[in-house]
Amino acid sequence: MTVSDSPEFLQIARPHEITPELRGQLVDCWTAVINAGGAVIAPGIPLPPVSVRDVGPAAERLIDGLDPERGRLLVATIDGTLAGWLLVRRDPHPLIAHWGVVNHVQTHPRFRRQGIGTALMTRVREIAAEDLKLEQLQLSARGGLGLERFYRSLGWTEVGRWPGALRVAPGDDRDDILMCLSL
Repeated sequence: MTVSDSPEFLQIARPHEITPELRGQLVDCWTAVINAGGAVIAPGIPLPPVSVRDVGPAAERLIDGLDPERGRLLVATIDGTLAGWLLVRRDPHPLIAHWGVVNHVQTHPRFRRQGIGTALMTRVREIAAEDLKLEQLQLSARGGLGLERFYRSLGWTEVGRWPGALRVAPGDDRDDILMCLSL
């Protein structure tokens, strides 16, 4: 990625902050990522192949649940086009409110291998520490895709696995890899 191709970031904390155009790009990205084999299938979304009609309701639930006290939607754009996004959130329960969870990390297939995922994960670390005042982050990654190597390269530590917890297809069970990052 060249300096001119560096992503710009948009941090969204409230549902009304997302434009209809960005909402559409988010759904398109999520649909493309799932259909390309990405591990970002949320409750209510069927297994691939999916359409924007399948993904749209999950995106609406995610957007409607935005709250500045609980989390942020972080969007990376290149020349105004959504290149990737993720969600960071905290649980309001006082025993774990110092921890955050990173979900739905994805790079649009058109922007893969350009450093978008690394840029998103670097920026979310700053947002979590500075804006949300979190002390640690956690995430769950699907085994069999090499995701744990990616996250390890960014300082994350594997803290556990649930063997065969994720059934991608009949006969294709994957580990759920639990990872943590101290801020």
